[in-house]
Amino acid sequence: MINIIKVNNEQQFNETGAGIIASLLQSKPRAILGLATGSTPVGVYGKLIELYLEGVVSFKQASSYNLDEYIGLPANHPESYRQFMNDKLFNHIDILLENTHVPSGNAVDPDKAAADYSELLENAGQIDLQLLGLGHNGHIGFNEPSDELQGPPHIVTLDERTRQANARFFKSIDEVPTHAITMGIGSILHAKQILLMAKGADKAEIVAQALKGPITTQCPASFLQTHPNVVVLLDQAAGRLV
Repeated sequence: MINIIKVNNEQQFNETGAGIIASLLQSKPRAILGLATGSTPVGVYGKLIELYLEGVVSFKQASSYNLDEYIGLPANHPESYRQFMNDKLFNHIDILLENTHVPSGNAVDPDKAAADYSELLENAGQIDLQLLGLGHNGHIGFNEPSDELQGPPHIVTLDERTRQANARFFKSIDEVPTHAITMGIGSILHAKQILLMAKGADKAEIVAQALKGPITTQCPASFLQTHPNVVVLLDQAAGRLV
């Protein structure tokens, strides 16, 4: 079942997203969170930091598992997703860093790193809430449009449109990694609840395709239609077609 929430401005977007996560932690302090990077969740993470500082929510007993990581960037690289999470959230709340997990993008053997992350997820149990952004081509995590999709964490070759979209974070397109480790569609759909977030008029068409169009590997996000508990948080521009 898909529950669509449309909000009117950035503040409402961030407050609503953070409120969903905070409510989970208040009812289940040991919650397992599936987290995402990118520009969309930054404001939500900022609001969660505010709620923590106000004493509304604690992450001390929680654990987290991130969707993906670039291959070839050390963990302390400014554009690695481990560094992103530390900067945007982890360093400002009371979560224990040893309870935060991001795929190892700089491992000598990326295939083994993906397999290790798969085992880590299996041992963790079911993620309580999986946070997702939405790529312009319908990717979730780094599961790109393809003739077939993989279930467990795996290595993916990044679509050129994805690299172009992420080039703004690097000095040039040449510095954007070409590969990543990502949770697979099966890993994502295994979560108890999914929170998909999208903002901006440029996302309206892919939002409609993902939520209302045919379920197809050419739009990986369309598989969310098969999940029993999906909340979709949109601003008015991104939600104008649904």
